[in-house]
Amino acid sequence: MSDIRHALLPSRGVLCLTGPDVVHFLNNLVTSDVEHLEPGQAGFAALLSPQGKILFDFLALRTADGFLIDVARAVTADLAKRLTFYRLRAKVEIADLSESHAVAVCWGGPEAGGPATFALDGAVTARDPRLDALGLRIVAPSAGLLEALAAGGSTLASEADWTAHRIALGVPQSGEDFALGDAFPHDVDMDQLAGVSFSKGCYVGQEIVARMEHRGTARKRMIQVTGSAPLPAAGTAVIAGEQQLGTLGSSTGNQGLALLRLDKVKAALDNGADLSCGDISLTATLPAFARFGWPQGASSEG
Repeated sequence: MSDIRHALLPSRGVLCLTGPDVVHFLNNLVTSDVEHLEPGQAGFAALLSPQGKILFDFLALRTADGFLIDVARAVTADLAKRLTFYRLRAKVEIADLSESHAVAVCWGGPEAGGPATFALDGAVTARDPRLDALGLRIVAPSAGLLEALAAGGSTLASEADWTAHRIALGVPQSGEDFALGDAFPHDVDMDQLAGVSFSKGCYVGQEIVARMEHRGTARKRMIQVTGSAPLPAAGTAVIAGEQQLGTLGSSTGNQGLALLRLDKVKAALDNGADLSCGDISLTATLPAFARFGWPQGASSEG
């Protein structure tokens, strides 16, 4: 059996952006630099509120004439509406392909993903820009997609298998680990996962994000947690003693992600306090990709 696995992601939708102004249009709106992507490359990006909160996050796969946007299906129509609002006179066409196209992932194997061969008319594939271990993202016409993946030699998996892989790597996902409209990019590690450019020009919410980066004021982070038993539902409080440190995100079995105040977690650990979620004891660790560390001289105040 192949070490490479593939899965369809029914929870994802697809927008198609084309037109002469599409690259400049998208690049001026979102957090990462999508202007220099070549066809067959993908960028991870967010569209923010003016206050710097994530309204939508997505993968933008570059095509010969624009982008395919891989976004949570529940908000695909809302994203199309918001992009249309910003379009003004820009020569950009926005189409929702969610009924005809599907998103798939392919991961595992010696090169962290990718079938030995894959061929399907209209398919666009790109390495996931967040982490190599996330493998390939594939946006393609739904008809024939699973058959083409199977013909490439990879093994069929489920979206739940993919979620477990994502959680094991410590990679957050909106709608499962945090609510859209509530989190800053730094909170959910977008700055660590190639989702924010600090050298490109202005975009919506850029001033707030740049201030958090340069002042080092990001106190909340999405990190990994391991429970002494299967973890409770997302949104359950993580506490130490009587103090709430944050909330649990998605989990699979004993492994999960949680959005926590790192200074409060560090203070609790330094004081010998136990972390818990519901009635489950927790240990907390930073993701392997994290370039941030535990705060020094952490305080439980605030």
